[in-house]
Amino acid sequence: MFWESYSHKQIKEKVFSALDKNLDYREKPVLGLPASYLDSEVFYDDAPFLKDAPFLSALIANPNHIGCHTLNDSEVAFEGTHQIEKELIDICAKQIFDGREEDFDGYVASGGTEANIQAIWILKGYYETEFQAKADQIGVIYSEDAHYSMPKASKLLSLKSYVTQVDPISRAVTKESLENCITAAQADGVKHFILVINMSTTMFGSVDDIGKITLWLDDLKVDYKVHVDAAFGGYIYPFSNEASLLTFQNPKINSFTLDGHKMLQSPYGTGIYLSRKGFMEYGLTEEANYVKGKDYTLVGSRSGANAIAIWMIMRTYGSEGWKGKIQKLLSKTDRLCSNLDEKGVEYFRNPFMNIVAIKSEFVSKAQADKYMLLPDTHSEGVKWWKIVVMEHVKQGVVDSFLHDLDMEGQ
Repeated sequence: MFWESYSHKQIKEKVFSALDKNLDYREKPVLGLPASYLDSEVFYDDAPFLKDAPFLSALIANPNHIGCHTLNDSEVAFEGTHQIEKELIDICAKQIFDGREEDFDGYVASGGTEANIQAIWILKGYYETEFQAKADQIGVIYSEDAHYSMPKASKLLSLKSYVTQVDPISRAVTKESLENCITAAQADGVKHFILVINMSTTMFGSVDDIGKITLWLDDLKVDYKVHVDAAFGGYIYPFSNEASLLTFQNPKINSFTLDGHKMLQSPYGTGIYLSRKGFMEYGLTEEANYVKGKDYTLVGSRSGANAIAIWMIMRTYGSEGWKGKIQKLLSKTDRLCSNLDEKGVEYFRNPFMNIVAIKSEFVSKAQADKYMLLPDTHSEGVKWWKIVVMEHVKQGVVDSFLHDLDMEGQ
């Protein structure tokens, strides 16, 4: 896993060079494009600081990244910044998820939710095209700890969903519940399955054991494809667990979701969908005739500036710098957990993640509110309170929380 760190000067040169290759609405006789730069009456385009602000300059230039630039020709008006997005997809697929020399498709989505829906939509299209399957013959399997975008996708795409149970202590998918899901699905007439594997669930940071789960499915002799929801864990887990099986070296895996606005601290609207070659075509919208290269994405038009923002962060750190940042966050999480252990507080934590879910009986509602801990439910019956050790979480705040735990326990 390696990608080079760039200096601020190199990043500016790369971004401004890309913008120079894009369409300049002020210089070209543009009549046909239903878009423009940001309204100059509201967003100033001549501020002197913009010469040192590549992301803000890209926002003002307003490049449209409609389509999938890893797949075929795209709108020539924005080919400069399209290249930056292509480079970003290449780094994520080949470096973070160990794709090596294989080529991949992908794009910067509006977030992890869209990227997960895109993945399920693509695989639905695969089964419909290659197996002439009807929607009611395709089922989506995910755990009870999975993100809500999975049931949302199933409802949007008219697919049946089957939810596996997890062990309450380990948060691992149970074999019995998976077998029950398959039995129920087959009774419903389902012949093909889309399996969603979690690389860090939102509440617990738990990571599904893909080896066990796919072995169980193979024993049941069912047809399935795997999508990995790495929206939260994708920028942590591959860097903290070098033995991870959740990579493109695993032939079972078809696609990944990443989300930059979580650990990467990029703007909202920076999810990433990654797929093996040969599958993006199942999302083709043939009717998008006016779009060069047509469209293969759910969202259509999207901000090129957001792709640039992710690329800038990843290039600023480089792979080694990013590993160092993640290690600092995990060390801080380790210290928190050591203190909880000393106090006899019960919690769940994956050792490779920065999420700590504490059992509710150890934290009062007042303390949870004071430190803005996230509950597993906003209705009655909270069982867990979640801490996420992010960049803004200072040791002093953690120490204050631990002190309050002591005071409440007296």
